[in-house]
Amino acid sequence: MAPSSNRLLVPQARAAMDQFKFEAAQEVGVNLKQGYNGDLTSREAGSIGGQMVKKMIQAYQQGQAGGLS
Repeated sequence: MAPSSNRLLVPQARAAMDQFKFEAAQEVGVNLKQGYNGDLTSREAGSIGGQMVKKMIQAYQQGQAGGLS
């Protein structure tokens, strides 16, 4: 089996990323639980990931706008 490519560069960030994922899931109305979530549909999982990306882009843009002063 190949090593997982789904690993964080900073392992200590795991808790923060998990919290971020749970917040994104709540925002899109997906009931995410601790542990195994294999019962999620592809659409639900994709909506969580999409929400996370959207929030990261917004945070980046706000950071860039703040640095222009």
